[in-house]
Amino acid sequence: MCDVCNKSFHYKCTLKLHVSLHSEERPYVCDVCDKSFRLLISLKEHQRIHSGERPCSCDVCGKSFKKRGFVKVHQRIHTGERPYSCGICNKSFTRQYYVKLHQRIHTGERPYSCGICNKSFTRQDHVKVHQLIHTGDLPYDCLECNKSFRQSGNLKLHQLMHTEKRPYSCDVCGKLFKQQPYLKSHLLIHSEERRYTCGVCHISFRQLPALKAHQRTHTEGRTYTCDVCNKLFSHKSVLKGHVLLHRKQHP
Repeated sequence: MCDVCNKSFHYKCTLKLHVSLHSEERPYVCDVCDKSFRLLISLKEHQRIHSGERPCSCDVCGKSFKKRGFVKVHQRIHTGERPYSCGICNKSFTRQYYVKLHQRIHTGERPYSCGICNKSFTRQDHVKVHQLIHTGDLPYDCLECNKSFRQSGNLKLHQLMHTEKRPYSCDVCGKLFKQQPYLKSHLLIHSEERRYTCGVCHISFRQLPALKAHQRTHTEGRTYTCDVCNKLFSHKSVLKGHVLLHRKQHP
């Protein structure tokens, strides 16, 4: 039994590990970055950050991880298991941590703020990405065209432009897309839902760009200008067709 919290254990070794949690002593020190830990196993797991070692792998897709616990969470992608749910809206998640982040949508809590402009965020990593706006840093580079990005996710989306890979497919017609937003937009073609409505004539559209193009017919807005002859157009696509005429006339 633990003398601090009276918790009981079957094995002495388990009790010994537990007691270390109550202590501030951190006897195990990383020889690379000097970070210290209460448990030897925690130090060993930490050292994999420096070595890049990923000894635990998913037996479904082969993806490797630093910890066995990470594999267990990852495999919920394959099984569809979402054991943690929000008590407010019942949305479910693969990890309890994701529930905590999600609930900030309901509470409005934004505990992390930018030290430069004081803009607040629900997550610490969002602050780090935001601060790149102030520094101008674009740490993720495309090896094909040298274009740079603030986020690795944006780089991955961009890199699909350099490949024929189209990983997202429509369940209705089988059409393939490079990015999930393109698929989401395409799916509206198959739907009868028209969520975007014109405030003037109340005609509804499946897609927001279609509504915006339509609204220009009411305002007679011609916002796209030809750089060659200064002619104005309501639609960008029509301007592009017009510019081609100049190129054919003056190749």
